[in-house]
Amino acid sequence: MGLTTALSLQNLLMVVAGCLIGTFIGMLPGLGPMSIIAIMIPVAISMGDPSAALILLAGVYYGAIFGGSTSSILLNAPGVAGTVASSFDGYPMARQGKAGKALTIAAIASFAGGTIGAILLMIFAPALSSVALLFHSAEYFALMVVGLSAIAAFAGTGQVAKALIMTLLGLIMATVGEGALFNLPRFTMGIMDLQSGFGFITLAMAMFALPEALFLVLKPKDLKGGEGEIKDMRISRAEARAIAPVIGRQSLQGFFIGVLPGAGATIASFLGYAVERNIAPKHEQDEFGKGSIKGLAAPETANNAACTGSFVPLLTLGIPGSGTTAILLGALIALNVTPGPRLMIDEPQIFWAVIMSMFIGNLVLLILNLPLIPYIAKVLSVPRTFLIPFILFFTLMGAYIGQNNATELLLLVGFGVCATALKFADYPLAPLLIGFILGGMMENNFSRSMQLYDGVAFIWERPMTLGLLIIAVILVVLPSYRARRARARAAGVAEGD
Repeated sequence: MGLTTALSLQNLLMVVAGCLIGTFIGMLPGLGPMSIIAIMIPVAISMGDPSAALILLAGVYYGAIFGGSTSSILLNAPGVAGTVASSFDGYPMARQGKAGKALTIAAIASFAGGTIGAILLMIFAPALSSVALLFHSAEYFALMVVGLSAIAAFAGTGQVAKALIMTLLGLIMATVGEGALFNLPRFTMGIMDLQSGFGFITLAMAMFALPEALFLVLKPKDLKGGEGEIKDMRISRAEARAIAPVIGRQSLQGFFIGVLPGAGATIASFLGYAVERNIAPKHEQDEFGKGSIKGLAAPETANNAACTGSFVPLLTLGIPGSGTTAILLGALIALNVTPGPRLMIDEPQIFWAVIMSMFIGNLVLLILNLPLIPYIAKVLSVPRTFLIPFILFFTLMGAYIGQNNATELLLLVGFGVCATALKFADYPLAPLLIGFILGGMMENNFSRSMQLYDGVAFIWERPMTLGLLIIAVILVVLPSYRARRARARAAGVAEGD
């Protein structure tokens, strides 16, 4: 049934459409999968078919990561955050006249990482869903806590405190509207439109799409497209043998990093690059950053494998593996689909349709990115004066259509300005959205558990719940502990000198 659904004409069209949109958007500097998915959510919801909607949005996700390498390689201007590491060696290769070869390596590595990731998803996702009967409200609550704590654990260097602040802000925003225990409005300030809480679509676009448009206005310098014809797209057998083990290692590493809640393609790409550089022979280490094919293949493989891996916690546990899958989680909830351990049992057609679409989507992306590279690269010459009105129009229309009232437009502008200020202050925005999404689910499951156990006794009476909460505490404490140890070790070395 899942295979038949996945191969239906509508779903095949959604795969192609999602990959096309994602590839083109990913190549445009300043835009990324979170921005375009936030804009497209109203379109996906209007379809009414959860399988087709999720396939379309998923195609945009890995399509944007796949295509984002083009601007990284040609312009040293990453289209998405997950392809920043690709510019370290891709751009030097382009400056050496090897742009075609660099784009070919990126396309092949991306295809391999995405395909191997889809195979791993197919293998491991059913195993995780087999624990469905062990999960009750208490375990779901603990899972939400783990998801929130992992955001801090996998935040960038020096970003742990900021990530925690943004997560708490998201949790606070999730309390606006009717509560789970009592059907009474909270923190609505007498505004009827806030009785059901903040709209997810409005918040998603305010956090990602609108700040991008404002940043383009504040940084009006145009980026020019690559000049000249792209030639020499072939790679030699020796080069293929050199990158083959890199692709194998980073497909596995990237997938499992993507599975971690709070991690994602960006972290996977940087770790992939760092690992391959550290294990390379000394003479090859010196080539990293100067046009190394391994330095390009590693992040390109890792980020695409991580994209696929991030669907494991989304589909089987109901918690997002990255900021982008947090938006996908909200879209699923808006489509009245509850992702989690029972998704594969209750709605297998959605589960298997998404997995099968990944195999087809990666093949479509390879076909798009190899023969059409010389033509696709010309899209990068689109001036920002055309890009800004496009983003603003679809952002405002999406917010209005999502809730059908003008209050959403005021909220969109207000949150968008605040998000832009936070972005300037180097605060990560994804934790806020994840906190907002998980906050409501966490509150609902906590309320049900409190009612079933007449208090918080479920924390120690259910071993799995207690275990998950202990993991959450470790994920919060571990980064601070490591940072303290590193400072102590540095101080000891200084004293020894």
